[in-house]
Amino acid sequence: MKIKNLLPLAGTILFIIIGLSSCESDISTIGSEILGDESPNGILDESHTVISYSKKLGPLQSNRLPAYQLGVYNDPVYGKSTVNLLSQLTMEKNNPTFGDSARVDSVFVYLPYFSEGTTVDSVTTYELDSIYGISPINVNIYKSNYFLREYDPEAGFQEFQNYYTNQGAEFENYIDTELGKVEQFIPTRNGYIYNEGTDEEEKLGPGLRVKLDSTFFQTTIIDMEGKEELRNNNNFKNYLRGIYFKVNSPTNDGSLFLFDQSKANVSIFYSYYDEDSEGRKDDVFKLNFNGINVNTFENELPSPIQTAVDNPNTETGNENLYIRGGDGIISVVELFGKDLDNNGVADELELLRSKKWLVNEANLVFYVNQDIVSGGASEPERIMIYDLKNSNVLVDYTSDPTNGLEPIEAFTNHFGRLERGTDGNGKYYKLKITDHISNIINKDSTNVPLGIVVSQNVKNRTTQKLKEAMEPSIEEVPSSSVISPEGTVIYGNATSNQEKKLKLQIYYTEPN
Repeated sequence: MKIKNLLPLAGTILFIIIGLSSCESDISTIGSEILGDESPNGILDESHTVISYSKKLGPLQSNRLPAYQLGVYNDPVYGKSTVNLLSQLTMEKNNPTFGDSARVDSVFVYLPYFSEGTTVDSVTTYELDSIYGISPINVNIYKSNYFLREYDPEAGFQEFQNYYTNQGAEFENYIDTELGKVEQFIPTRNGYIYNEGTDEEEKLGPGLRVKLDSTFFQTTIIDMEGKEELRNNNNFKNYLRGIYFKVNSPTNDGSLFLFDQSKANVSIFYSYYDEDSEGRKDDVFKLNFNGINVNTFENELPSPIQTAVDNPNTETGNENLYIRGGDGIISVVELFGKDLDNNGVADELELLRSKKWLVNEANLVFYVNQDIVSGGASEPERIMIYDLKNSNVLVDYTSDPTNGLEPIEAFTNHFGRLERGTDGNGKYYKLKITDHISNIINKDSTNVPLGIVVSQNVKNRTTQKLKEAMEPSIEEVPSSSVISPEGTVIYGNATSNQEKKLKLQIYYTEPN
């Protein structure tokens, strides 16, 4: 009975298969080429013009970042970068009271690394994230008299105030009392435990933790109880305007870390007289880092790279492309050549549109120049591509099915992870831009210049503004690039190495 019921269905399926086979005469699908494990159907066309070059970015907005960094990092290709920090503190509560005869016992500032803790038998071990370098640094911490405004007076206080990566010298003109310092500091996996073995035991994850001047916080905070300066955070931010972290390295190397500002604080441990117990009682008052934070950068680029990014060949492209995070270096990719007939559309693109191809897949494959890049852990795992004209992701980003994965694995269909060889060194990044190219050819979408940057977290879509726009249409860069210390070098379109030359790959089917 069941077999009989299946017979009409089998006939229907056979009819559909025959119909589809007859339709194949209307489509030409000849040949394919393979990169990696994928084999897209269709003809491969790599004939279209690609122009690529790199530019050193001007000063970038470095407040309202998704994370902040501090330290010295010596990149094996790009040289030494020093990152300082200005932070505006806020009180954990307005108009605080500290009790009778309040006296500061100790004060610590704490900047927690990004880490993941695992506890076994009451012992917690930590796996660190976003730590770069293993050499010591010195950290000096100062009171700052620089007032960080929330809104821009030049815009009638209608827009947020931006602060930029090149303002370090300006901020340092306003530093005051030294509050604390640590020398020969190297990030470790060690956490911290307060009041161990008591009911008030508290564990802190690994981070920079530095003892600060108790006398300063006695007179500046505790002794100001009930005063207007502590009435609310608006008053407080004008009163204690911030603290400045200045770093240096005793060697040419150093260490740099990203930290979670939402968990950073200055903890003021104090005691006061408690009438009920007729003795002193301990307490803690915290100042948080949820005001304005600004990173500033000092870079020492090797002169050959500095010359290359200051003088890019924007007409025919360059042999090598440089990309680096921080206030770093961007690479630009322009597709389909020139508009020789001056009708507003590149001539090659006009020809493509007339062919009405069905685009099966389109890729830009960026091969790492292993003659320059030392390889290994210092290579950025992810790079990303975006629309420079609109400072936005491409349409392929929104359709990537891997968007819900963890950042290291997310959007790997669109932004392929660094493909590594058996030696662990990077070989290439494959960026799939199928929908973007299909829309340009078949839907008359604008052929915009594309930006290529390093990314610390491809899931983050926020951007940072340049202080001054740069050609071609570079006005903003992804925030995830600004917080990435790493960089790499990839082959451009003008390299003589034809196997690793940057090309636009288009796999297509052509209607007859």
